[in-house]
Amino acid sequence: MFSSRTNWPLAPNRLTESIAARRQRGLPVLDLTESNPTHAGFDFAPGGILDALADPRSLRYEPDPRGLRIAREAVAAYYGGQGVAVHPQQIFLTTGTSEAYSYVFRLLADPGDRVLVPRPSYPLFDFLARLDDVDLTPYPLVYDHEWRIDFDELSSGLRGSPITALRQARAILVVHPNNPTGSFARRDEVERLVDLCRSHDAALIADEVFWDYAFTPAERAGSFASTTQALAFTLSGLSKISALPQMKLAWIVVSGPDALRAKALERLEVIADTYLSVSAPLAYALPQWLAMRHIVQPQIMARLGRNLRYLDEQLAAGSPVSRLEVEGGWYAILRVPATRSDEDWAVELAQSAGVLVHPGHFYDFASDGFLVVSLLTPPEIFEPGLRSLLARVSAPS
Repeated sequence: MFSSRTNWPLAPNRLTESIAARRQRGLPVLDLTESNPTHAGFDFAPGGILDALADPRSLRYEPDPRGLRIAREAVAAYYGGQGVAVHPQQIFLTTGTSEAYSYVFRLLADPGDRVLVPRPSYPLFDFLARLDDVDLTPYPLVYDHEWRIDFDELSSGLRGSPITALRQARAILVVHPNNPTGSFARRDEVERLVDLCRSHDAALIADEVFWDYAFTPAERAGSFASTTQALAFTLSGLSKISALPQMKLAWIVVSGPDALRAKALERLEVIADTYLSVSAPLAYALPQWLAMRHIVQPQIMARLGRNLRYLDEQLAAGSPVSRLEVEGGWYAILRVPATRSDEDWAVELAQSAGVLVHPGHFYDFASDGFLVVSLLTPPEIFEPGLRSLLARVSAPS
C-alpha cells in the first residue's frame, strides 16, 4: 500500500531505548547533543520576535514565487554585509532548508540521477534524497590534523559508466562548514570544485547554514553565493543565522554564468509557484528576524568558545580521548579508543553515566572511534556531562 521511498526502519535503536529506559526510571540524563537553540538558554528578546508578526501588510495576499521582495532584499543585504553582491532576483524563499534541497534536487535530477555528498556529514540528506528519488554517492572528507576533500574519490564519483549504467552525477553538495566536522572548504578546494562542475556539466549545492559561526575566519573560503564560473545554489536560513528554527524560513541563492543562471531561475520559479509555501507574515517578519542575529550570535559564539575551552582543559596529556580540529559550527568530535563500536560507547555512556552523545556512525564516519558532542549545550550540563564521559572512557574495562 505504501511507497517504497518511505520504507525506513522505524524501530527505535539501542541508544534511544537506553535513554528512554533511564528516563522512565526517573534518572537524570546529561544531554550533550543539544542543538536546539531555543532550548539552550539564550536571550532572544521575545517581544521583538513576536512583534515582527504583527505587520498589517500581512492581511493582503500578494503571491510571489520567489517570496515577497522586502524579505529578499533583506537577504541580499545580509550577503552584501559579507562582501558578496547578490540581487534579490537571485533569491527564492523556502520554508526551511529541507524544502530548499527538495526544490534544487527536483530542478537538477531525474529519478535515479546521482548527487555527490560529503562523508561524514548530516544524515538528513539520505531522507531528502530518497523522498525526491535521487541517489547519493558519498565522497570522503579525510582528516590529517585538518579536514580536506578527497578529490580523487570525488572526481571518480562524478563520472558515469556505460558498462554499469551508472549515470554521471548531476551535482556536488558541499556543506560549508560541514556538520559535524566543522570544516570549511578552502579557497583552493572551491576552485577545484568549480572546475570539476564546469568540466562535468554539474552544479554546486552549498549548504551554508553554519557559515556565520567561524572560529578561524581567515582560513575559510567566502560564500558560494559569489560563484560565477559554475551554476551554484547556496542554501541558508534563519534556523542557525538567527537561531530561530521554529520560524521555518530559509532561502536559495542562485549564482553562476548568466545563461545557466537565467535558465535555473526560470525553472525554479515554476517549482516555487507550484507551492507558494512561505506565508506573508513570515516574509514581512524576515528583515527584523534577520537583524536579530546581532543579538543572538554573540551569545552563541561565547557559549561555543566557553565549552570548547573547557573541553580542551579537560583533555589532559595521556588521556585516551582527544579532540579533532574544528573551524566552525556547533559541534566537536571526540576521538575515543576503537575498542568497541561507536554505538556501544554511546549506549554504555547512556546506561552507566547518563550521558547522551551521538555515535560517529550517525554521521556516517567511515570507521569507529568517534563521538560527537554539541558545543551549544548549556555549561551546567556540558561540564558535568563531559567529566562523566571522560571518566567512563578512561576507566579500566
